Parts: sequence; structure tokens; C-alpha cells
Amino acid sequence: MNRKIKLIWDFKGPDGLETAKHHCVHLKEFAQIDNLPFDEVNYKELNPMHTYAYITVDEIHMKVFRDALKPHRGELA
Repeated sequence: MNRKIKLIWDFKGPDGLETAKHHCVHLKEFAQIDNLPFDEVNYKELNPMHTYAYITVDEIHMKVFRDALKPHRGELA
């Protein structure tokens, strides 16, 4: 069974929410253009000044996403 990895991009400041929403569009586009499997693309607002966008992928595909998209951090999903 493959572990799931959540790759995360942090956006801070008053425009962080809208930037994270827009980043999700690009994450989906990247996966679709390169025909890469993913489980989820979404964002989460932690507070009005910190939102993050993320994509959840199988561990075996994580390096492709990580190397191409340079996430700020990652964690087990």
C-alpha cells in the first residue's frame, strides 16, 4: 500500500486566500498536462493572513511533483 504525501505551498498576507485558490488551478493543470495521478488538490485557510494550497499524491509519484513544482513543505497525508 502506498503512502500518501501532501505537498504544500504557503501563502501569507491579505491576498493569500485568493493566491492559494489560483495556485490550485495550476496544480491541477500540471497534473493533467503530464497525465500524472493525484488524489486531491485543495486549499486551507488557517487564518486571514495564512492560507496554503496542497496536492496529495502517492509517495511513488512525489518526486516528480516535488522536483518540478518546488513545494514549501510536505507531510504524510
